[in-house]
Amino acid sequence: MGPLTGIKIIELAGIGPGPFCGMMLSDMGAEVIRVDRLGSRARGQDVLNRGRKSIAVDLKSDAGREVVLKLCESADAIFEGFRPGVTERLGLGPDDCRARNKRLVYGRMTGWGQDGPMAQAAGHDINYIALTGALHAIGPKGGKPVPPLNLVGDFGGGGMLLAFGLVCALLEAARSGEGQVVDAAMVDGAAALMAMFFTMKAGGMFQESRASNMLDGGAHFYGTYETKDAKHIALGSIEPQFYALLIEKAGLDAEDFSAQMDQSRWPEYQEKLTRVFKTKTRDEWTAIMEGSDVCFAPVLALSEVAEHPHNKARGTFQELDGLTQPAPAPRFSRTGVSLSHASRAPGQDSQQVLLDAGYDAEAVAEMIRTGAVSIPE
Repeated sequence: MGPLTGIKIIELAGIGPGPFCGMMLSDMGAEVIRVDRLGSRARGQDVLNRGRKSIAVDLKSDAGREVVLKLCESADAIFEGFRPGVTERLGLGPDDCRARNKRLVYGRMTGWGQDGPMAQAAGHDINYIALTGALHAIGPKGGKPVPPLNLVGDFGGGGMLLAFGLVCALLEAARSGEGQVVDAAMVDGAAALMAMFFTMKAGGMFQESRASNMLDGGAHFYGTYETKDAKHIALGSIEPQFYALLIEKAGLDAEDFSAQMDQSRWPEYQEKLTRVFKTKTRDEWTAIMEGSDVCFAPVLALSEVAEHPHNKARGTFQELDGLTQPAPAPRFSRTGVSLSHASRAPGQDSQQVLLDAGYDAEAVAEMIRTGAVSIPE
């Protein structure tokens, strides 16, 4: 019984940020019905698609389109991740859906946004974050920008932004009685994630050359170091007292390392720390520093994270149908959240979703026969 229990949301199936948004909402207890394309096939378990029902619909048919519109009548929200104008051409745009339910919130997930000169251009996470300063800021000194996986655009600035926007609009609709359209653009979300760095740049605290700043790997006390066994550790010893403890536990001369914020000495200090951390294995350094105020952590691979004692104690990773995956987050003191079920095959719940929507068994059978909806073979 999560905090969104009782909320019903329709998800027009897409990729990347859309499914992540659906996962976030279903993890919190919302009933999310995923509308998959006719002919879609499951490729094993998909963590991003967990917790939802699936109905496979031919959106280009009149009967299939009517199914989605009927689902909207009893839904609180619907969201999609197509290029601007696609759902309008399908007869499933905001005006079409909200004509059936004025309280309906309509979420739109795109890279460039619903308008602007780039709105109709193809793109991916790396392109969207390139326009925000985020990509330019990440990478080695003297090297090229390095994409931080697709975490900043697709997920942090995309799917999570859309989930936040939907919940905001749902709260407003509860007061006003009327829904609205949520335009969640990854370029906007990634820009919002960079807010602090605009403050730092304005205050002369952020240089635009990579790995020259405190938080981008330029500082010797905030970054990663290779260990004796070719693994890595991560340091974040920013505050003076934490920095002093780092120097102590690393066995270094406090006087030699006293100029913590003198950027001219950062390269020298980095070289010395690089040599020091290669004298012990990652696990040996972990035994010395982990859990202290050094602000230290071992850098773990995906295959290692579930076994770390802290993650095990909190249940940060859980196993569902044999697949290890992140647990729902955040956590709530009263309305607990939990994993419900693994991803469904496209159309696995088609019959039940239609029956729940008010169609009788004969109408359901006819839609399956004519191909307006489908069920797994």
